[in-house]
Amino acid sequence: MERKEHRKHIISVLVENQPGALARIIELFSSRGYNIESLNVGHTEDPTISRITMVAKGDEHTIEQIVKQLRRIIDVFKVRDLTDKKKLDRELLIVRLLVDTPQKKEEVKRLADIFGAQIVDVSHDTYTVELTGDEEQVDAFLELIKPFGIREMARTGRVAMVRALQGETFGDEKQ
Repeated sequence: MERKEHRKHIISVLVENQPGALARIIELFSSRGYNIESLNVGHTEDPTISRITMVAKGDEHTIEQIVKQLRRIIDVFKVRDLTDKKKLDRELLIVRLLVDTPQKKEEVKRLADIFGAQIVDVSHDTYTVELTGDEEQVDAFLELIKPFGIREMARTGRVAMVRALQGETFGDEKQ
């Protein structure tokens, strides 16, 4: 029997910015047993439309079914699987680290500089660092700072947009 390849897919959805729109999308996933690995929602340049960026793991058939079912939801304008598209995608990480020695403070400053992160808050024995990058960059940074002692962490899901090709935007594309 052939094993289906499960991989992470980035799905971008434009929805009407109305109460309950996100709940209907979440219900679609939960009622069918699909798992959302990350979810990010925010309004677009048009305040009546929100962009939902989801990361879901599944084989091609499962993701295709998710996309088809999302398109049937009344509040949804556009759905696109961005996984194999040329895109820009980023995550935001805010992490508070224990830096109780001068050596730890210097090492965290050095790592923040290497990764293009910023120290956004300082206390006597902690630094709070902000990093924006792709998933691999955020993961690599986290691996290197774990030994310092992570006191608290917040990490967004991905946000993503297709790269512009001759001025084309998400709204201009055919579904």
